This record gives sequence, structure tokens and C-alpha cells, in this order.
Amino acid sequence: SAGFRLTAVRREPAVRLQHGVSGLEPLAWSEDHRVSVSTARSIAVLEQLSDVHSGGQEMVIHRTAVPAPAAACRLKVGPKKEVAECREKFASSMDPTVSQTFMLDRVFNPEGKSLLPMRGFKYSSWSPLGCDANGRCLLAALTMDNRLTIHANLNRLQWVQLVDLTEIYGERLCEASYRLCKADTPCGELGDFSEFQRRHSMQTPVRMEWSGICTTQQVKHNNECWDVGSVLLAVLFENGNIAVWQFQLPFLGKESITSCNTIESGINSPSVLSWWEYEHNNRKMSGLIVGSAFGPVKILPVNLKAVKGYFTLRQPVVLWQEMDQLPVHSIKCIPLYHPYQKCSCSLVVAARGPYVFWCLLLISKAGLNVHNSHVTGLHSLPIVSMTADKQNGTVYTCSRDGRVRQLIPIFTDIALKFEHQVIKLSEVFGSVRTHGIAVSPCGAYLAVITTEGMTNGLHPVNKNYQVQFVTLKTFEEAAAQLLESSVQNLFRQVDLTDLVRWKILKDKHIPQFLQEALDNKIESCGSTYFWRFKLFLLRILYQSMQKAPSEVMWKPSHEDAKLLLLDSPGTGSTEDDQEEGTSKKASKRSLCDTGKGTDIDDTADDSLPLTSDAGGREPMEEKLLEIQAQIEAVEMHLTREHMKRVLGEVYLHTWITENTSIPTRGVCDFLMSEDGYDDRTARVLIGHILKKMNKQTFPEHCSLCKEILPFTDRKQAVCSNGHIWLRCFLTYQSCQSLVYRRCLLHDSIARHPTPEDPEWIKRLLQGPCTFCDSPVF
Repeated sequence: SAGFRLTAVRREPAVRLQHGVSGLEPLAWSEDHRVSVSTARSIAVLEQLSDVHSGGQEMVIHRTAVPAPAAACRLKVGPKKEVAECREKFASSMDPTVSQTFMLDRVFNPEGKSLLPMRGFKYSSWSPLGCDANGRCLLAALTMDNRLTIHANLNRLQWVQLVDLTEIYGERLCEASYRLCKADTPCGELGDFSEFQRRHSMQTPVRMEWSGICTTQQVKHNNECWDVGSVLLAVLFENGNIAVWQFQLPFLGKESITSCNTIESGINSPSVLSWWEYEHNNRKMSGLIVGSAFGPVKILPVNLKAVKGYFTLRQPVVLWQEMDQLPVHSIKCIPLYHPYQKCSCSLVVAARGPYVFWCLLLISKAGLNVHNSHVTGLHSLPIVSMTADKQNGTVYTCSRDGRVRQLIPIFTDIALKFEHQVIKLSEVFGSVRTHGIAVSPCGAYLAVITTEGMTNGLHPVNKNYQVQFVTLKTFEEAAAQLLESSVQNLFRQVDLTDLVRWKILKDKHIPQFLQEALDNKIESCGSTYFWRFKLFLLRILYQSMQKAPSEVMWKPSHEDAKLLLLDSPGTGSTEDDQEEGTSKKASKRSLCDTGKGTDIDDTADDSLPLTSDAGGREPMEEKLLEIQAQIEAVEMHLTREHMKRVLGEVYLHTWITENTSIPTRGVCDFLMSEDGYDDRTARVLIGHILKKMNKQTFPEHCSLCKEILPFTDRKQAVCSNGHIWLRCFLTYQSCQSLVYRRCLLHDSIARHPTPEDPEWIKRLLQGPCTFCDSPVF
């Protein structure tokens, strides 16, 4: 219908992949806005950034990669010597059903020998936000030779393997004599080919999926209970078993593994799984949805102990039982709200051949209600990839021919129906073939893996794999969603802020309706989220007013080289002489000082000089100075609000006359130093703190000269001898070390927690950036 009509717009840049894609569903988009692409040599990771320091209109992407292991993975099925003897026996067997099956099975022979090597990745899956040491997402990767590993990006430039689950699970099976429980019948001899196959099948992963973060209870030494976050990873194996790993958060490695339970699904030839998570009357229920290559789909209960508020099904629920030989390729579970039944419900969609199977699950007084059907007529070829926007339930499917379908669920009195329309990528990218799609967390973009399509009825000679982006929302929709967001975190909505950034950089102004709506939100609500949103808009507006340089800034000129030779030490040449000798240098460098809240090392690095004529320079300079003043005012407001939070923590967690290592007196004086600032809450809080401190100041001292470090600047501390230390933006302590952390957009710096820090200071140091909500590395 016309109300759901979508106009897809191409978003630059297109990212070319170094290798061809591999595996099923090669594309995945994480909650922290990183796109993983499974290729034949590595997993390419593309991180989307909403950079406020760049004036370019293209999407800003930070690219890293997870390389494939160099050594082939051999599953542990017994002692090495016995396994080698059995392999030689099966390879030289006179029975062709044994020897040929053994030689051609790549699970038995991952190195390949005369066959092509099994390099590359079969599948990748992102964890929820908040699982690694930096509070971001973990990446579970499954290689083509069946190695399942978990990786983390701790320093932004390099991925680190935290654990090899295939190796650990193989050791557990070996200790249990390859039986799931002690009541099982003893296993046969490894020399029996069927037993050899069984042991491989029970530890060959097919798919893996992460659950949402749940809470577990642990008991301290003093019998006090405390809540610990944990996450589950379900791994589906070739024989139908499911291993459910439980990890304690933050996940650091093997020591963070809490438990591993194995469930028998009873499904032959399993192909895919997904978590079913449902909330009803403040009770969280979950299970595992498993699909088969033969067609059936069912939900399995997952029994877990010591998980707070966790419930599961009493018995398996069959969603589709027909053995119609339509393999289940992908399953998505979307939580929705039923407008007619006035309760929450779950929409399960599965790609089966060229069709989409859907099932609506709703819990009522009568029990679990199941409504299911198929959506037909979508594609003429089988669906190769499916993704879903979990915020509004929209589903996207694609086939090889470059056609993407958008399915929008519409509730009826009984169940629901789908409105669907075609997104013709040929109108956006030209003739292309599609290999995978993924939708961004807030539904603003669709990432597509493409190769060249047919030209004049001929296939291309070479395939160039690219990841390309198209918009799914307009600027007005993105702005409205940001204003009404329940998340109130800019970092978790980077795809929406990127659409807003693109619009402002193109039009060089902030739309009036957005300014008025944001001012109304600030006046009525006063949340710091809207102040951070305002700061973001002002920074982008400041960048849009800059003019592009007339020449490439990084390229050295011949004139510069001659000046460097002439101005050797001792010639007495001044900086003014050098500026006269160079042609058309920036005359007003002070105007390029961004005032963006960066520390002293980053100011004016990314600004561009003004090259307009004298007549048109003054209005532009005045405009830039006005925007810069607004940026500084918003930054100061956000700084004061965070200072009040820090002082509140100091007051709650310190005794009388206790040195907290936080410059409390300096923060109090700085907060009340401006005459125009009159905050009654701050005054009352400072009065209580000063009374508790009992006239003691506890100043900071320079570690080099032992002089007092006065608190005169929120960004840095300077002692009387001129030693400069940067201040931590989370605790306002001076970072008197050579190692510290920075936020993702280089807005601010923060110190590392130390073992001497109390728990409340460590909690403060875990917070995001106060200006852009970005995590700190």
C-alpha cells in the first residue's frame, strides 16, 4: 500500500571485500554497529561510526578482520595413536562404502590433501551488547573445518581469540566417554566406522546463537547473595544435540565459563536454530527454536538452574511438523505487542525455500496459542538470506536475483497478515546478484553483499564482492525516532544519527522543526540525553560550515621542502617568516579550534581552513564563533551534570574526613565558580560534602615534583612547575601515567582502574563518554 512505500537510497561508500564470501548467512550486524562478513580467508568487520570530527558526507567505517586459523581443526574422538590407526584402516578398507565415505567426508579430512582446503568461515554470530571487558559485543565464529571460537576486539585494532569451544567440548566428551549421561549405554569401539562417525557427528557444529543477557545469583563468603550477569550460547550439532554454554560477564576467557549442558532435540538433519525469548507478566520465558533440512520446526525447553526470574516450557512445541523437504534456511524471533489482545507476543519467521513460514505465539489464560501460515509469491528463487528489524517487526528477504522483499506484519483480530513490497536493488546499484543482507539495529540501513549481475545476457568474467548500504528510513523518521527514543543513548543509535549527520552536512543547517522539538524536550524533560543530542547536532553543523581545502592536506609541497632546508637551526627565522614564504596558508588558525570537548592533543586537528574572500569571511567567521560558543555552553552543562553525579557518589560512599582520591574540593569549587550558575541541588549537595570533609581539602600532587595540582580546568591539571596532566572525564582525577583510555570518537580520556580503587570508583570508570555516549578503550 502507499502508506508503506519505501524509497531506498544508496549510501556511500561501497566496501570491496578482498575474498569471496563463504558459508550461509554471511552477513550479520551487531548491536554495537559492527557488520561481520564471512569470507574465504577471514571475517571482515566493518564498524560504523558517526564521526563528529569529519566533514565528509560518506559513511565513516572502521575496518578490521578476524583471520582464519592457519592449522586445520581435527575433532577429538579418541587417543591420537588409536585415531591414526583407525584413519589408516578406514582409508585402505576394501569396502568402498567405508573407504569412499571416509575419504570424501571433509569432517574426517579437514586438510583436504588432493581436495580443496577448507579455509574460511561457515557462520558468525554477535552477542548482545555488554558482554566483553569494554561492554561491547563478542563475536562467535565457526570455521569451515568446524572450529568454534569466541573473539573480542579489546583495543579496536586487533581481534583476540578468547576461547576455543570445539577443543573444550571435545575434552568434556572424552572425559565422559562420549556419553551424554551415565545412564546411556557404553559406546562402541573406535575401530567401528559407525562409532567413528557418531563421535564426529556429536561435536560437529552447524549453527550457534546467543541469548539475551540474564541474571544469575551467587553467594559470597559471608552468605550474602549478589546478582551476576550471564549470557548463554547455544550450539547446534550435526546429530541434533544442542550444547548450551553459560558464560559469566564480562567474558574474559576459559575462566568465565560457568557451565555447559547438552540437550537432545530429536530432530534429524538439523539446519538452523534461534532463541525464543518471551516476557509475560514480568516473567521471562525462553526456549530454542530448531529447524530441520527436511522441513519441521519446533521449540525445545531449556532448563537452567540459578537464573533469576527464568522460566521455560514444560515440553517441546511443534510449530511445523510436515516433512515436505523444504529446508529451513534461517529463523528469526521478533518480540512484538499485540494491539488487540493487549499483551506481548512472539513472531517467529523462517525461510523455507522461496517461502516465508511465520508463527505467532501468544500466551493467554488458556495456555500457549499458536497461529502459523506461509507467505508465498515472494521470490522465484530460494531465499538466500533473511533479516529482521526487531523494533517494528519488519522482515527482509532476498534471493540471488537481486530482489529484496520487505514484509511488514499487520495484526488482525485473530492473528496477523503481511504487507510486502519489492526493493529493486537494480534501480539502486545496477545489475547485481545478492549473497546476503543485514538490517542495522535501529532499522535505518540495509547492508547488502553484491557481485556483478548479467550484462547483455552474459555473466561477468570476474566476481567482485562488495558490501553496499541502502537507506530504509528518511531523515524525518530518524530524527523523530531519536527524539522519542526509550534507549536515550546516542552510541546505540549510530545508524539513526548517521542519517541526521548526512542531512545536516548536505544542507548546512539544522532543520527548524528538529531544533524546536529538541528545545521543547530539553525544557520539559531536562535529560542529559537531549543535551548530548544537541551537542551532536551543533558539532555536525560546525563541520558543515567548513570549506574543503584547495589541495590535498597530507601531500607535501616543494616550497615547504625548500623552506625546511633554509630554516636550519640557528638561522633565526621565525614562524611568521615561514608563513609569508608559503603560498595561501590558512590565515586564521584560531577559527579552526573546534571546542568539541577534546583534550589538548586533538583540538583543531580535523578542522579545515577558510579560504573565502575578505568580503564574505566576516559573516562566516561570526557564524562559526557563534556555533563554537553554543558548543562550549552545552559541553559545560554536561560537565556540571556529571560533576554532580560524581559528587553524589562521593557523598554516599565516604566516611567523615576520608580521602577519596577524587579532587572533591576542587570539583566543588569549580562547579560553583561561575556567578551565573545557580543550581540549588548542587549547592545543597556541596554543603553536605564540605560539612563531611570538615575543612580538609585533600589536594592532588604532581608525581614528578610533588607540587599541588590545582583544579582550574576540567580537561587538564597544571602544577606550578608547568607539568601538565590530562584529567579523567569520568572521575576528574589527573591521569599521572603514560597509559590511559580514550572514548571511541576521541572526545575525552579516562584513566584505568587500579586494584586500590573502591567498587564505586570502578563503577564510575565503567561509564561511557559524557559527551557522545561512546565506550572507552
